[in-house]
Amino acid sequence: MTTTQSAPAKTATPSPLAAGPRIQSAVIKYGFIFVTVTLFAYFAISEPSFRDSATLLDTLRYVSVAAILGLGVTLTMAVGGMDMSVGAVAGLGVTVAAKTMVSYNQVGAVAILAVIAAGALAGLLNALLIVVLKIPDMLATLGTMFVIQGTKLILVDGQSITPGMTQSDGTTAPGRFTEGFLRIDRGTLLGIPVSVLIFGGLTVIAWVFLARTRWGRVLYAIGANPEAARLAGIRVGAYRALAYVLSGVLASIGGLILAARIGQGDVSAGTSQLLEAVAVALVGTSVLGRGRPNVWGTALGAVLIGIITTGLTIKGLPYYTQDVVEGAVLILALVFSFTLSKRRTA
Repeated sequence: MTTTQSAPAKTATPSPLAAGPRIQSAVIKYGFIFVTVTLFAYFAISEPSFRDSATLLDTLRYVSVAAILGLGVTLTMAVGGMDMSVGAVAGLGVTVAAKTMVSYNQVGAVAILAVIAAGALAGLLNALLIVVLKIPDMLATLGTMFVIQGTKLILVDGQSITPGMTQSDGTTAPGRFTEGFLRIDRGTLLGIPVSVLIFGGLTVIAWVFLARTRWGRVLYAIGANPEAARLAGIRVGAYRALAYVLSGVLASIGGLILAARIGQGDVSAGTSQLLEAVAVALVGTSVLGRGRPNVWGTALGAVLIGIITTGLTIKGLPYYTQDVVEGAVLILALVFSFTLSKRRTA
């Protein structure tokens, strides 16, 4: 009997072009992180003082307010909206804290409760406009922003609140910012600024809520397809209202940190935080190629802004050029990730 031997099968050699999709996928997934690490390495090498632990902690402390506000924006983006009132709510928190302690001579704990209550009410106002009156999210929250800014000025007669100031009725303000309250931003625990610990704690809580609970999955489902969520029996309006109330509370916590940082009721406080909060939330959608709002992406977006701001400051660039550089880097990061994401899904 003749035995025939078959020729050994040839192993297919992968085409060099086959690596293209894999490289593209890696760039989509890690591109934003690469930009952040590259900028950090550049500043760390070119400016040795940038590597100091004190500098790094100050950077995290600086971005803590924008990051916490960005977490609120992330929650509203998860339901397909966007809260544009977070900066105004944070500014309102500064005013309420100052009014409570300086004008009414109350303790810090009362001020904290008053600020958080004000943030929750602002979130409820947004929910009323969006869920009940059916006003588009961005328009409703922009309207709320202007209402809050005007209300804040009315509360303080258009002037900043400082200890010992002469009030509109001619009396001297009897109170001051308490030491315990000021430690919200100026204090440390185990060498770490309290505001950084608050930022870290809220980030973990928000991540667990959004990524590990039924409520978070429902928020994402509403953002992906609200009609399908409604047909599935989900109370879409209630969950959207929840997202905006939580955003208001987070913005008020950012306001508490801001009030402790500046130590007075500055009427302009919170104005610059809106754009940074929206920026970190938007940039965060590109982290790990997820293409949707996510908590860790928002936190990394805040870190990127902190790296840019601190690095440029150490390098001595004029303050009026920093916004240009920040904006350019953020735009490049977004274009880099979103363009590749579109190619992947095409």
